[in-house]
Amino acid sequence: MSGGRGVLYVATGAAHAEAARLSARSVRETNPGLAIALFSDVAADWPEFDAIHAVSDAHRRSKVDYLGASPFAETLYLDSDTRVRGDLSELFRLLERFDIAAARRDRLAVRRKMPRWREDVPATFPEYNSGVMLYRGTPAVLAFLEDWRQAYAELGLTADQRTLRELLWISELRLFTLPARYNARSFEPLSWLLGGAERPVILHMNRFHPSKRRLVHRLLDPLLGT
Repeated sequence: MSGGRGVLYVATGAAHAEAARLSARSVRETNPGLAIALFSDVAADWPEFDAIHAVSDAHRRSKVDYLGASPFAETLYLDSDTRVRGDLSELFRLLERFDIAAARRDRLAVRRKMPRWREDVPATFPEYNSGVMLYRGTPAVLAFLEDWRQAYAELGLTADQRTLRELLWISELRLFTLPARYNARSFEPLSWLLGGAERPVILHMNRFHPSKRRLVHRLLDPLLGT
């Protein structure tokens, strides 16, 4: 681990790697002093990243295999369908008091998909979205990430939040729930302008994936700052 703070991406396949590059560009524009690393099975030499590492045995959720390999002492992991629109320094300050942080998933459809794996977790304890995760590179956190990697591999799930939820429940790590503005799943600029809500710092939307971005988004997003 090289130390310091940085943003980490794990993206496999050409489309996801390209999406990660575009997300990293938004980090460069808003947080120019922050280091950025990528783990990918796509060979590239992109200036948006300070370091690019190879991924072996790629699968749909390769991130669970490489979160623990972050080169940073303090890591912000971002899915490739994200955009950073503000200063991240205050976000990293959470690691002065907490070990790991993520935003909760509150949709009813999500709560219905929380069958028991091993632990009897109360329904009031949410699933957390693993697409935006802040964590320290301490032995305890790295051990937790390794447990998550093994659990995911053993179960062969197509989604990762179920095992993450139960492991967080039994963990002694200091967990912080991020405000929605650090994992905004939707954003209407006019509502923000007229309603006085806080502007999102991290947008996390499917439309930022090249294969899902409609023409209207390509035309309007640059004008609206999204």
